[in-house]
This record gives sequence, C-alpha cells and structure tokens, in this order.
Amino acid sequence: MSDPHRLTLRLFGSLLSRQLEHLVESLIQIDLPANTVIFHEGDHGNHFYLVLQGAVEVIKALGTGDERTLTVFGPGECFGEMALLDPKYCRSASVRARTAVSLLEIRRQDFDAMLRIQPALAYDMARMLSQRLRDTDNAIIRDLQEKNRQLAKAYDDLRAAQALIIEKEKLERELEVAREIQRSLLPRSLPQLAGYDFGARMEPARAVGGDFYDFIALDSGRLGIAVGDVSGKGVPAALFMAMTRSLMRAEARAARLPREVLRGMNEHLLEMNDAEMFVTVLYGILEMASGRFTYGRAGHELPVLCDDQGVTFTPCCGQGGPLGVFPDPQIDENTVELAPGQTLLLFTDGMTEAFDRNGLPFGLKRLHQSLGACCHHSAQEICDRLFDLVMTHQWLIPQHDDVTLVAMQRSEAERS
Repeated sequence: MSDPHRLTLRLFGSLLSRQLEHLVESLIQIDLPANTVIFHEGDHGNHFYLVLQGAVEVIKALGTGDERTLTVFGPGECFGEMALLDPKYCRSASVRARTAVSLLEIRRQDFDAMLRIQPALAYDMARMLSQRLRDTDNAIIRDLQEKNRQLAKAYDDLRAAQALIIEKEKLERELEVAREIQRSLLPRSLPQLAGYDFGARMEPARAVGGDFYDFIALDSGRLGIAVGDVSGKGVPAALFMAMTRSLMRAEARAARLPREVLRGMNEHLLEMNDAEMFVTVLYGILEMASGRFTYGRAGHELPVLCDDQGVTFTPCCGQGGPLGVFPDPQIDENTVELAPGQTLLLFTDGMTEAFDRNGLPFGLKRLHQSLGACCHHSAQEICDRLFDLVMTHQWLIPQHDDVTLVAMQRSEAERS
C-alpha cells in the first residue's frame, strides 16, 4: 500500500505535519474492484476522493452512444472536488474504477475545517483546478484538431466519391448511347418474304457486346443471312463487331459465294486488327424459290435443323477457323435444303455455354430438346422461348456471354 502521507502532500502541501497526520487519520479508506462506478454524472456529492492505489477514469455520458473518457487519475490525484464548488453539489461527470483501487474519502465538513485552520489550502486547490483546466483545454483543442482533420479527410473522401459517382453516371449514359447505337446497327425489322418466317434475338452480357446478326437483300430472289461472335465482351468487342459487320455487308453485296465473302472479310481484318481480336462467323445465302441455304462457316457453331421428325445438325466438313487470325483460314462450306415445315436455327456459343450456379452448361443436348419442344411455334417465338430457357438455366448467375439466335422457317403452305 502506498504511503498516504506522501500521496496527500501533493494536494495538501501547505498543511503542517501534525495537521496532515490528523487529516489522514480522520479519513475513510475505500477499496473497490475494477469497473466499479464510484459515482454517476448528476449525482449529489458532498465529498471527494484521493487515489492511493490503482487508477480511475472520468467519463461523460456514461452508458450512452456519446460516451467518452475525459481523463484518467492515478495515485496521489484527487477527483470529485468539483461537486464541492457547485451550489447544488452535482457531479459533473461519472467516475469508474479502471483497475482495483484504494481511495481516501474526504468529506465536505473535513475540508471546510481544514480551510479554517489553513486558508492557504484554498490556493493549493485553486492551483490544482487551474492546472486541470489547462490540461482539459489542451485536450479539447487536440480533440478538436483531430476532429477537424477527420472532417477534412471525410470531406475530401466525399468529394472524391462524388466525382466517381458523376463519372460513373457519365459512363453509364455513354454506354446507354453506345447500346442504342449498336442496336441501330442490327436489322430494324425482319424480312417479310412469302413462304418464310424469320425470328431473331440478341442480348449482350454487358451494355454492349460482340455478337451480331444481319439480313442482306441480294439480287435474284436471294437473301444473305449472317450470325457472328467477336472474341471478348463490352466496348472493344462492340467496336470490332461494328467493323466486322460493315466489312461483311460490303463483301456480300459484291454477289460473292459465302466462302469468298468470309475470305474477303479476313483479308481486311488482318490489316486492321491491331487489337489481335477475332470473330467467328456463319454467313449463308438463302435461295427463296428452292429453299436452298448455302453457307460458309468460319469457326462458328453448326446450324440446327428442326421439323416434325426431330432435330439434327446440318452437314459439316470441319469446324473452320475464325477470321482475323490466319492469312488463309479454313472455311466449312455446305448446303442444306430447307423443306416446307422445317426450321433452321443459327446461334452463338453464348447459348450453349450459359452456366447454372453449379457450373453446368446449357449444352447442345438441352438445346436440341428445347428446340424440338417448340419447333411448331413461329420463328420469333422459337428465339424468345429458347432465350428465356437459357436465362432460367442461369438464374441467379450473371449472364456470362452474349446470346444471339436467328431462326428461319419455311411455311407449311409450301408443301407440294
């Protein structure tokens, strides 16, 4: 235990030795465990305390959301004296034992008696309170400076966040404009040809994408039909897609065969493809009188044929290579006769490679089954139903890739 005579000298240094001994003998020593609340803010108080051992903490707004610790007192320091100076004897803050403590309790009447014996004791108390006020003022200033620093940082963070929000909104507006521009590049309407029904659906995984489809009116009752899939997604793929589509239309209107159109596109893409992107394309020419569809396939998905007898792949002679990579890509060229009542489906790999939350793809088998179940619907309904099935398959999973479907259907009325 600390010597109470030595500790009390810090506050009562003006008392004579015999007076100090008499004071210490008359005081009550209190031992308290840690976390004990010694008094609460607003309590009535007619005594104060001297810390002999341990530490106490002075707290404002104890037990509220605004609670904060003002200071900590250790051995030789006193607390609670402010209530003696208050006309209503009210505690200005709460005090709690931070550790196990030993205290001396000094009652008001004892302190008044000491003042009558030794008035100089008032100067000791005034000096102590003055020092505490200076310490408190300095602590408040430091606290305000820290709060100002935090507020300045929060303001800077807020300005930076606002700038990011503005930039994000600007980017979103630009992407929306880009989306509208890209959609304007697609056919505004589907061909209306006697004996045929056409459907199409294209949904990018992001605001803009790299898939496209097109219908190109040629001479002599022929129609060019294309589906393409650019590597990657987003704005770069969309720009490459726009360039590819323009090249394809220019080559197709030169009345070339599908393989010649694709090879011509490849030559131009090799010259302009600094980004090292590539595109898979299926381009074919439909002869409307006969129903013959002659197509060239550059690394693209194989078309699927559907009728009352079931679903089958069209003939192929290899996969073919994508455009924009090799000087002389392999082109798979074949012809399919579209009979009355049959539907030919062209699609991109975003259809079959759509994954569910367990990592399972939609797949070709499921595509065949789904197409067979809705083959009797119109061409547009087939595209919409298949797309909805893919979205249901990857429910709760963000769309991974652009999805494009084109269906051409020869009407039953054409049967002989």
